Amino acid sequence: MDVVSDARLWFISKIMSINTVNKPKLLTILLRGVCKSCPQCGKGRTLHSYLKVRPECTECGESLGHIRADDFPPYLTMVIVGHIIVPLLLLSERHYAPPTWFQMTVWPIAALALMGVMLPISKGFCVNLIWHLGITGEER
Repeated sequence: MDVVSDARLWFISKIMSINTVNKPKLLTILLRGVCKSCPQCGKGRTLHSYLKVRPECTECGESLGHIRADDFPPYLTMVIVGHIIVPLLLLSERHYAPPTWFQMTVWPIAALALMGVMLPISKGFCVNLIWHLGITGEER
């Protein structure tokens, strides 16, 4: 019985320690993530280089350095880019039937360029989502 009550106390303390005071709405936080802005204030930047997360917001001081998005931003980017490039490829093939050399040149370049643009946006989105969920990186 002691183990169960200790586990309940630990769980309640974890829930109570999550900062819910003055936390913006989820949609606001996610839109700020797409803009790569701080999830708390929306003024500071989440990323300080292409994909590096700032240790803290320069405007409000919110701690961001502990957030690890790991593999989710690349997966999200591949799904989004795939859903954009593949329909365009199929439409161009059906309506224009361009030569194979053209298709083998244009579509990989377009996919790589779109991935390069989308990856930091996905990273900002994921960092802000993780911040909203209160994941600290101590879940291992």
